[in-house]
Amino acid sequence: MPNLNVKHKALKDAIKSYYTEINDLNQLRLFGEGAVSPAFSGLLRACAKQFHWTLAEQYMLKREGRTLRVDGALVDAFNLVHGYWEAKDSHDDLAKEVQKKFQVGYPRDNILFQAPEQIILWQNGREVLRSSITQPDQLIEALRAFFEYQPPAYEQWGQAVVEFKDRVTEIARGLLAIIEKERRENRRFIDAFTAFTELCRKAINPNLSAQAVEEMLIQHMLTERIFRTVFNNSDFVERNVIAHEIEKVIQALTARQFSRSEFLKPLDRFYAAIERTAATIDDFSQKQAFLNTVYENFFQGFSVKVADTHGIVYTPQPIVDFMVRSVEELLQREFGRSLSDAGVHVLDPFVGTGNFMLRIMRAIKRTRLEEKYKSELHCNEVMLLPYYIAAMNIEHTYYELTGQYAPFDGICLVDTFELAEEAQGSFSFLTAENSERVQRQKDAPIFVVIGNPPYNAWQLNENDNNKNRKYPTLDRRVSETYARDSAATNKNALSDPYVKAFRWASDRIGDEGIVAFVTNSSFVNDIAFDGMRKQLAQDFDDIYILDLGGNVRKNPKLSGTTHNVFGIQVGVSITILIRKRRKES
Repeated sequence: MPNLNVKHKALKDAIKSYYTEINDLNQLRLFGEGAVSPAFSGLLRACAKQFHWTLAEQYMLKREGRTLRVDGALVDAFNLVHGYWEAKDSHDDLAKEVQKKFQVGYPRDNILFQAPEQIILWQNGREVLRSSITQPDQLIEALRAFFEYQPPAYEQWGQAVVEFKDRVTEIARGLLAIIEKERRENRRFIDAFTAFTELCRKAINPNLSAQAVEEMLIQHMLTERIFRTVFNNSDFVERNVIAHEIEKVIQALTARQFSRSEFLKPLDRFYAAIERTAATIDDFSQKQAFLNTVYENFFQGFSVKVADTHGIVYTPQPIVDFMVRSVEELLQREFGRSLSDAGVHVLDPFVGTGNFMLRIMRAIKRTRLEEKYKSELHCNEVMLLPYYIAAMNIEHTYYELTGQYAPFDGICLVDTFELAEEAQGSFSFLTAENSERVQRQKDAPIFVVIGNPPYNAWQLNENDNNKNRKYPTLDRRVSETYARDSAATNKNALSDPYVKAFRWASDRIGDEGIVAFVTNSSFVNDIAFDGMRKQLAQDFDDIYILDLGGNVRKNPKLSGTTHNVFGIQVGVSITILIRKRRKES
């Protein structure tokens, strides 16, 4: 059980500051909620820091079809809410205000109703505390009760998360041993695995090792239950074209009496902890954020090298919101068009778990969403797990916005950079349906490219040295443009995947369109990128760059966790490039 350290200097100072602020406001006869609530929010933040939680103010909740706005919520790194706060002013009848809030659907589990002189605390559906807080001892008692409460579903969650990294590694090793044994002895599995490996090499990477394919199977087996249960999607394996194909290989693997469920029993406790905890989350977008964090933790336990190779860092929602709004504004201003308009095809080439696509769907007019969803929204992902999550997130968001389910045919399991390669011509992209989707996307007149390119890419070396993969056509395009125009002696930095992403997107949009990326910011000033800057200036009519700073390597006084929007070591920038069709003279 977490404990609030009431002797901590920061908390003692916050309590003292609270009473001082309330007294000063009383002297000024300022009693309204807007005047008095900031003092208490500062106190809550001081407490939350002890638990590594964040006080999210003006927190949005969805209850029975309506959206509620709670003054604050205590949110942890997994996006789990540990408590709610609702502030009232000095003249409110707090007990009556509590009942009013419950009548409109406010939660009754660990919610603190607070006025400057009184607190009412509800936990697990009942009132557990009603107290004056005019004295520090009373206030401390209320804060302790609020912060130290553990919802029943969370009791084993924290311990399970800690254990998971160790257990998932152990289970993965066990599954790997079974796979390798079956690859020697099980003819049905040998054939299925060989065929699937060849498909993956054609679809994803011609240098893909058998070990990488084994890891894909393990990822699928370890997480398939989570997708079915957390998202309440029992048809997931049947509906998802890639999962369906992988299941065929898994069935061949288990044909000789190997029981998947029996083998994974040691993880039952963790699965149950995820499922119970996810069941406490009503809003699907919160559930998405929760599962994204579970997914990141999965990779840190399952394969740190995979996490490093692919740069598993997800874009903060405020950046996603800003970029989508900016693209919409620039479409209207520069082209007289909109994300909702017919013919404005949008592509996220590195979709991750789908944040950009979800935000774009919410920006599109409801009357236009069905048609856009069906044929003008496109995205790619090269890694299996985020591909699964993105597909479900996008389909559920469509259901949420329209009230009807429809599969999203715009998502492809494919390496975006591979699409530029001349040699791939008639490659099969894993399944017939996935291949058809890839071809439809290649034929589409993409007008907007938006997303967060990887800061590393699928490694070329089949061992674990994390080298960037070679793409002959795309590498040649970088060489004959960005490198050719550079005066730098050392041009190695131009092999970075985000540089390839700019080159690829610049070519992909054709005569006109918009490219919007959030990337490493080294290209903005570093000498190695002088040719890239020159080419971008020639290739586009307008360029907007927002340097978000955070380069810890250049400024050791900075901290990646507090001064960088991604919590990484390199600087970050948002770049929006605009190309207009040239008028013939």
